[in-house]
Amino acid sequence: MIWTSSESSQSPSAASPGAASPVVFHVENISKVYRMGEVEVHALRSVSLDLYESELVVLLGPSGSGKSTLLNILGGLDIPSSGHFYFRNVDLTHANDAELTRFRRDSVGFIFQFYNLIPSLTARENVALVTEIARHPMRPETALELVGLGDRLDHFPAQMSGGEQQRVAIARAIAKRPEVLLCDEPTGALDYQTGKLVLEALAQVNRELGTTTAIITHNAGIAAMADRVITMRSGQIATVQPNDHKLTPDQLEW
Repeated sequence: MIWTSSESSQSPSAASPGAASPVVFHVENISKVYRMGEVEVHALRSVSLDLYESELVVLLGPSGSGKSTLLNILGGLDIPSSGHFYFRNVDLTHANDAELTRFRRDSVGFIFQFYNLIPSLTARENVALVTEIARHPMRPETALELVGLGDRLDHFPAQMSGGEQQRVAIARAIAKRPEVLLCDEPTGALDYQTGKLVLEALAQVNRELGTTTAIITHNAGIAAMADRVITMRSGQIATVQPNDHKLTPDQLEW
């Protein structure tokens, strides 16, 4: 099934950050229910949302609000129990494992709280793991330079700080030139100043490559760098707020 953006019926609070911005993700009344024996856990309840090309979105909410479940569905790591999920107008709701694997490989970059680098490989080699299987990759050196690590190419993870390791993880994610970058608590394990460096790397990727970027965080202070702030509560979207006065990461306070 093909969906067209003219079919979208979003409320004014969820309007596009730019009238000409194409829709990348269209989520339509999706719910997610996990069954544990006789117990049902409703992680998402009838969520509808559009994400647009080149925008940077921050998703806020307490633990259990559904943020990570929504991000996992957007990234093809999970499927909804009901509703529809579209990427670039193509319905992926009932995609099979091979189709979801291809979607993740070609179109999505993931950043998590923990870096998941291979200790025995250098920064360059960690990034090269992705470029070797991507269709149109950038050079590992280019990706590392983009996140400010051009002078750390041949260092191993143990020789790098936490913030540097997270920036290697960002370089690894963007080296395959994904259309979207999905970040789950990317600064959760970092201190204030180091977290700002990682956020600047994410902002630079969004700005220079036009990569649609969604950042999950508990930290409300990070919301000031977003084009839109999506607040979730009890598996539902509580508010979608455009940000008319974005701050740069170095201006953030928390």
